[in-house]
Amino acid sequence: MNMSQHLKGYLYGCIAAVSYGVNPICAKYLYQDGYNSNSVLFYRFLFGSVMLGLLMLVQRKSFAITRREGKVLSLLGAVFAVSSLTYFLSFHYMSAGVAATLVFAYPVFTAMLMALFFKERLKWPSLLAMLLTVGGIALLYKDDSGRAIALMGIVLILVSALSYAIYIIVVNRSGIVMSSVKLTFYAMSSCLVCLTLYALLTPTGELQMLHTPMQWGMALTLGLVPTVISLVFMAMAIRCIGSTPTAIMGALEPVPFGLGHIARYDP
Repeated sequence: MNMSQHLKGYLYGCIAAVSYGVNPICAKYLYQDGYNSNSVLFYRFLFGSVMLGLLMLVQRKSFAITRREGKVLSLLGAVFAVSSLTYFLSFHYMSAGVAATLVFAYPVFTAMLMALFFKERLKWPSLLAMLLTVGGIALLYKDDSGRAIALMGIVLILVSALSYAIYIIVVNRSGIVMSSVKLTFYAMSSCLVCLTLYALLTPTGELQMLHTPMQWGMALTLGLVPTVISLVFMAMAIRCIGSTPTAIMGALEPVPFGLGHIARYDP
């Protein structure tokens, strides 16, 4: 692999990480308007899937997949549904800024799983990054208001991080040969089905309609930035530099908070 591929991979990883960091910002506004987690996630993946489907139509890409590909893509969707749901539910137990920081456990999980199951050798820059990540997470025992973080919030965010790590690894190791757009389209469509079924089976998780232009704007932004842009570029980065380096690039995820001066959500 030449240097240009490495540089492209790290650039794609940066774009994916920063884009994914927009998640809590949009969710915060919709939560404040009374929307539940199921509704926010439903619109995120509905609009994301529609956008990717339209992009494939414009590019005249084939929608055909094999049975094996369908099974892997369904697995990706289910895993990402778990990651997204637990991540968004954690906002009810801690500020969005703290949640976005704690989810950094996923690069550590990714590196550990790759080393354990695929015998990937961890180089010292990766080990140093993992140690710094663990150290930073350990210091966050209180949220932005000074309150101790609820145990349920920690459990939810760790499940989210682990699920996200598994998603990254499956994308890398599945052996599926297709465009990043097509892979993300089917993974997100499967994710949408899983989340819709969950909402229908949850007594208090009814799907709520969007009303104001701001609500539509936030929902569309969720579908575009942290879904379409982030996950497509993440798949591209994984193919260029692998799972562990792509996951470590997630350290750039809080950048949107700094740019927008938004780091707190009180449910």
